[in-house]
Amino acid sequence: MALITLTEENFNQTIEDNDIVIIDFWAEWCGPCKSFGPIFAKIAEQNPDIAFAKVNTEEQQALAGSFGIRSIPTTVILREQIGIFQQPGVLPEESFNDIIKQVKELDMEMVRKEAEKQASETKE
Repeated sequence: MALITLTEENFNQTIEDNDIVIIDFWAEWCGPCKSFGPIFAKIAEQNPDIAFAKVNTEEQQALAGSFGIRSIPTTVILREQIGIFQQPGVLPEESFNDIIKQVKELDMEMVRKEAEKQASETKE
């Protein structure tokens, strides 16, 4: 699967149509982003069952803001439309592969129950 250029316009459809979505928040002027780009692309090639998307924070400020992005690059992973991972900085290839393995092995029923519990505690 080719890298997706994620925008406010295609965000909802992208996360609804894909079980796992991995997002790279970046900007053209960012040196670390340029070094992470090839790692992100290589991992995307190795995992055709996952949607890999890039968000240019200069062009998609509202989308970056909705994720609370404060530094770039930042990697965000959604599974079944639930945010389960967010980390700023360049992820080394080996660590990135390990994170993907853990994401695939997650018990999403347990994750949903925990998310519901936290949501209900917030309302009280």
